[in-house]
Amino acid sequence: MFRIAKQNDVLINEQIKFDEVMVIGPNGEKLGIKKREDALTLANYAGLDLVLMSSNGVPVCKVIDYNKFKYEKTKREKEAKKKQREQNLELKEYRLSVTIDTHDFETKLKNARGYVEKGHKVKVSVRFKGRQIAHSDLGRDVILKFADALNEVGVIEQAPKLEGRSMSLVVAPKK
Repeated sequence: MFRIAKQNDVLINEQIKFDEVMVIGPNGEKLGIKKREDALTLANYAGLDLVLMSSNGVPVCKVIDYNKFKYEKTKREKEAKKKQREQNLELKEYRLSVTIDTHDFETKLKNARGYVEKGHKVKVSVRFKGRQIAHSDLGRDVILKFADALNEVGVIEQAPKLEGRSMSLVVAPKK
């Protein structure tokens, strides 16, 4: 019933080369410091594996089912990656102009929709050139039209606000 672990994995059963190890039972109880052969015999009688958990100071081994241990470890790693992905959401900026053509508008809208559907945030901004700043309401209309078109996949997180010569708003995905 002895398995061989891969090179980069933890040491199990015969791969453990320490003379004496601290043994932890299958239910988490401490069985004390035992010789390696005795620990292997204990694991074999239980029908489980002896897995090296820590080799700092006194090596600590646990009597557990190695396949179950490996499965739970990969499950925890996947969960950690998922949480990390949720935290690392990007903010993509789409710059429009007051005089944007309908085809350009639709192209940027299509790209932004795909990005929001993936779960990312989108910042839509309009840069005013020259005297266009006097007609900031036209820029607001363009931004709100863009946000309204993204309404089915996203929600306006930050209302349009004017900062210097540009106006922007943030659209977040719906939960």
